[in-house]
Amino acid sequence: MERKNYDEEKISKIASHVEEIIKLLGEDPSRQGLIKTPIRAAKALYYATSGYRLNPSELMRQAIFTHSGSRMIIVKDIEFYSMCEHHILPFFGHMSVGYIPDGTMLGLSKVARVVDAYARRLQVQERLTSQVCREIFDTLPAKGVIVSCSAGHLCMKMRGVEKQGAMTTTTDYLGVFETDTNLRTEFFNALKS
Repeated sequence: MERKNYDEEKISKIASHVEEIIKLLGEDPSRQGLIKTPIRAAKALYYATSGYRLNPSELMRQAIFTHSGSRMIIVKDIEFYSMCEHHILPFFGHMSVGYIPDGTMLGLSKVARVVDAYARRLQVQERLTSQVCREIFDTLPAKGVIVSCSAGHLCMKMRGVEKQGAMTTTTDYLGVFETDTNLRTEFFNALKS
């Protein structure tokens, strides 16, 4: 989503709520450094949740090609940024996606776009991982899809237990990856290299 494609009415409404939040926190939104903060924060939140305005299936269908080759295709270390649905604080990290083609392949950039379409929503990492896996499996189609996701959560780092080094890893897999442990091992070995 382009940064300038804002729904001005929604931005204005979000900004008014942000201004109220600033007041409730004990700050003066008319103070010089905060005058434009409500509108800037509204635009930032709107952009950070742009995944609600994207259709991952449509994104993928723009770049599905006939392909009879590769045993496994892996797009590794796709960075992503998301917002924890429990605290509205960021979590971010990397996701790696592997799939085994079934007569078709996906343009590489579309894998990253699917990740962003789901990450840029209020999320939990577990659901994000499974949504990306399911979307690619169902839309491509593929013989199997596997996804590994590692992220740091500011809700654990800057509040609550305040554990700075804590990282969370989630995985999901469908199709042939469910029964073939050798394929799963091949995927995770490829991530190490």
